[in-house]
Amino acid sequence: MSAELIAVLAVIAVAMVFDYTNGFHDAANAIATSVSTRALTPRIALLMAAAGNFIGTHFGENVAKTVSGIIEVQRSVTGLGVVFAAVLGAILWNLITWYFGLPSSSSHALIGGLGGAALVAGYTINWDAIIQKVVIPMLASPLVGFTAGFLFMVALMWTFRRGRPSKLNRGFRWAQTVSAAAMSIGHGLQDAAKTIGIILVALYAGGYQESTEHIPQWAYWTSATVLALGTYAGGWRIIRTLGRKIIDLGPPEGFAAEAVASVLLFVFGIKLGAPISTTHTITSAIMGVGATKKMSAVRWGVAGQIVGAWILTFPGAGGLAALSYFAVRPFFS
Repeated sequence: MSAELIAVLAVIAVAMVFDYTNGFHDAANAIATSVSTRALTPRIALLMAAAGNFIGTHFGENVAKTVSGIIEVQRSVTGLGVVFAAVLGAILWNLITWYFGLPSSSSHALIGGLGGAALVAGYTINWDAIIQKVVIPMLASPLVGFTAGFLFMVALMWTFRRGRPSKLNRGFRWAQTVSAAAMSIGHGLQDAAKTIGIILVALYAGGYQESTEHIPQWAYWTSATVLALGTYAGGWRIIRTLGRKIIDLGPPEGFAAEAVASVLLFVFGIKLGAPISTTHTITSAIMGVGATKKMSAVRWGVAGQIVGAWILTFPGAGGLAALSYFAVRPFFS
């Protein structure tokens, strides 16, 4: 077995570990509101999220190609070492934020990891792609999520202003089944696609593909399966943060937040190929929905902790990836 093949398999293996941690780290994004409003039981919600992630993976081609173009990797074992370190840094950041129950972005951890490993290795970073496909959507998606969540919730309140609360709650619990499923598909579209992007870089750097344009079918199925398994493992720490600590959600609020977030995931992912954060999107939508009650209904202290985790994600994951590169470099030479 050649050194290139061993290195490619090592990168794909660590990418699958990232995919798995992404599943249990970000499972909460799709199901926290449904569980907290008791629209779905935790186990059923996890099964639905796993199935939705599996389906959504197959719509993430544009996102995968964006991720694969973040850095310019040399076609060598050394280049594969850079990618390995980048993904390892993202995994470590995922585990740290999961331990503390902070819903940071796995997407931005991966991109931060790619940037950090590339910088210390002296590789070229595609700054145009990062600014246009990552930074601008990163800033825009929470603002759009908050505004759209607020406006959509206002529209629901006005439309059903004469309805009986008990009947409306039952109806919106059923509606949350649909919105949670859409959220899960959107999560798969975004997050499994990022793992596929890493696989494309590994195949190119190892000399098994001439470009990162072609996505083999096995990459879809493998990434989808591992993400679904990770999702089913659950993410209860983050579910509690999103479902209860930001705002006490009812079924109408849960439906509104999930509906807005899922639409944004589809639009940014399919239309723009932008790897936006599922975490950013649902959290900002929850805060927008909560602000319709009154601004003090949102627990801004917890929201501030989450924003702090967002800000730290790029340098945190990048720093861990840089350290990882120095640690693994002897094995990829």
